[in-house]
Formats: sequence, C-alpha cells, structure tokens
Amino acid sequence: MNIYGACNKGGLRMTLTIAVVGAGARGQIYARAAAADGRARIVAVADPDPARRAALATEHDVPEQSRFTGWADLAAVPKLADAVVIATQDRLHVEPAVAFAELGYAILLEKPLAPTEAEARRIVEAVERSGVVFAICHVLRYTAYTKAFKELLGSGRLGSISSVQHLEPVGWWHMAHSFVRGAWRNAAESGPMLLTKSCHDIDWLLHLVGDEPVAVSSFGSLTHFRPENRPEGAGTRCVSCPVEPTCPYSATRLYLGCLGDPAREFWPLGAVTSDASTAGVMRALETGPYGRCVYDCDNDVVDQQVVTLEFARGATASLTMTAFTPLEHRKTRVFGTHGFAEGDGRHIRIVDFATGAEETLDTGTNAGASLADGHGGGDAGLVRAFIDAVAAGDQAPLGADPAEALAGHLVVWAAERARETRTVQAL
Repeated sequence: MNIYGACNKGGLRMTLTIAVVGAGARGQIYARAAAADGRARIVAVADPDPARRAALATEHDVPEQSRFTGWADLAAVPKLADAVVIATQDRLHVEPAVAFAELGYAILLEKPLAPTEAEARRIVEAVERSGVVFAICHVLRYTAYTKAFKELLGSGRLGSISSVQHLEPVGWWHMAHSFVRGAWRNAAESGPMLLTKSCHDIDWLLHLVGDEPVAVSSFGSLTHFRPENRPEGAGTRCVSCPVEPTCPYSATRLYLGCLGDPAREFWPLGAVTSDASTAGVMRALETGPYGRCVYDCDNDVVDQQVVTLEFARGATASLTMTAFTPLEHRKTRVFGTHGFAEGDGRHIRIVDFATGAEETLDTGTNAGASLADGHGGGDAGLVRAFIDAVAAGDQAPLGADPAEALAGHLVVWAAERARETRTVQAL
C-alpha cells in the first residue's frame, strides 16, 4: 500500500517520516540523502553524543522533544516515524534493530548486519516475523555502474560466466585512518576486516554472478602495520616524529591536508575532530587515537586478504582486498564463454569473442568511490530504493530480502573460518 508520494488523498501529499539512530557520518549521509530525495523528512534523532545529536537535529529541524540520548529512549515512546535509520557502531546493531522491527518501523540498517552469525540471524528473524521493509546498506548494489554491469551479464552477451576477478582497493591512507587508527582496527571491538569493510564486496559478487555459492577458501594477514615494521627512530605520535615527513602514513599530512576541502573536512577529518582548523587538528593528533604511529596501535585486522568462491553451476570468483592502493573504485573482470568484460567503477570494456569487436560502456558514474563522495552514487541510490520500498509496502524495489542480506554475511564468516583454519569451507 502506498503511504505517501503518489498517494494524494484529499489533495494532500503525504511524506515519509524517518528517525535516525546514530548521528555520525553514516547517519548524517543517509539523513541528507532522504531529505534531498524530496519525499521524506527527518522527524527524530537519537545519539548519546550531544554535539552530534544537536547538529543533525538542527540541520533537519527536529523539535527538542524528538531528540533522544539513545535508541532505547526513542523506542520507549509511541511510534514517531514510518522508518528508522540505524547507523550505530557495528556492535550496537542487534538490540535496536530487533526493537524497532517489533515496533513496526521499516528499517535501514548500516552494514554489517551484526558482528556474529547468531546476532545477524536474530535481526533477520525479527524483521521477517514483523513483516517490515528492511534494507542492509550494501550501497554497491545501488550504483548506475552496478545496474549496467548486471544488465550486461543478464543480456547473455558474455555467454555463461566462467570466472570473476574482483579487486577492492582500500587505499593506503584509508586503511591507516579506519582500520589501523580508527574504530574498525581491532576485531574484538568491531569485527574482522572482511566483515566490516568487504561484506559489501562479497554481497556484490553474489549479486553479480546470480548463483548459489557452495564453497569458499581464504588467505590473508596483517603484513605491514606491525611494531616490527616501525622505521628506525620513529616516535609514537606523528606530530613529534622525526621520520614523519617521509612516512606514507603521516597523520599530520593527511588531516592537515583536509583543511579547506568541505568534503574531506566531513570525512575523514570529521572522525578526528569537530574543529576544522590547524590548531584543532594538531590538538586532536597530540592526544587522540588518530595521531598515533601506525606501527604503535592496538590494531589486529588484516591489511590484505584473498577470498575464492565456487558456485553451484561451476563458476568461480576471487576477491582481493588490499590496503596498498589508492582509494578508488573497485575493479572487476568477468570471463564469459562468449565474451570478456572489465569494469573500473565508471566504464565497462566489453570484448566479443565471435567478432573480436570491442565496446566501452560509459555508465554515467561521475562520483568518486569514497564515503565523502557517496560511494559512486550508491548511498543516494540505496535511500531512493528504500523510500520506494516503504512507499509501496513491498521489499521488491530494494532488489534483496532479509535472507539475501544474511547470505553474503554467511559467506564472510565461512571465509574467516577458512582463513583461520587454512581449510576449504562448504557453504
């Protein structure tokens, strides 16, 4: 049943209402995308940080009585919105997701579902039991590039898929920011790298191939960001380190370099300090986690990993995740029985085996790959599909149901078991 938009009862246009739980970068991005869509408005916000809570609430004119210090406070009052965005830290997903599903809210949940399989299954069971619209934020599915690639494979031009090579270029400074110094550096506090960063990519490969995975293997380790690789004479903080000027992972260079660029001041600098000035950055680097030497942190997640998948119809796929690249769009090669295709996040080159002819598709993707760039249009595409789904009261516009969201996570956990035990895991 359409609840707003095209439903103009009595000449009044109804608007989807959204509550935001977690007012950090992801919560802000989804709130802005929803507001920019024109069919939704933010009516409540919950976050324990008073500055973040006030900033998002003020931006979206959320009244004081609809500003909450935590998700439980929001869940304790009568239902305030049609939908909720849950953008809390990974380990704080399960309880709010279950609670809001039971209250009848449509849910947009930041990836990953949860740190463990048991918690993820609990979320999916609650959503299916409640019958609410549910989306996991696998934003890569919702880019124009992905749509074009999927349509190409569905057209049969490449024949049957034999194998796929997929590269996730994390980016050297992004690795240092998020996965060495940042919130996702330690598996016990967040989760393994394959879950917190690359569950996007596993889901994308399953979506692209369109077949059931039956086995997985994986290798990977923390090869570089370790104490024994610390340069001779290096200090514990970049602001006072004698080798900082020549270090690729200089926090001083990275974060001072964000000043004057609104997109980079939002991210990555916004995670470091709310004071976008030279003095503010230096204070944060002198005392906070983002100023630490990358060889002197409590990080333990891998900085490179390879995952190999076998599918039911015999196709194989490999994912390479590595820190040691520029931060840019994923690269993918598809080897078909009648043709070959390779994509770079913007263009897809196609070679026809019968004629030898080559063609390059421009998918119209202009945005960059980073969080600050909206993940190549994926953030806005996801929110648009979510609004469509809630409007229709139907999961279909999202192109995936809760069970499919879980399927990619199950592959991730199996791949981690394979990596840790050096075995092949059946799925």
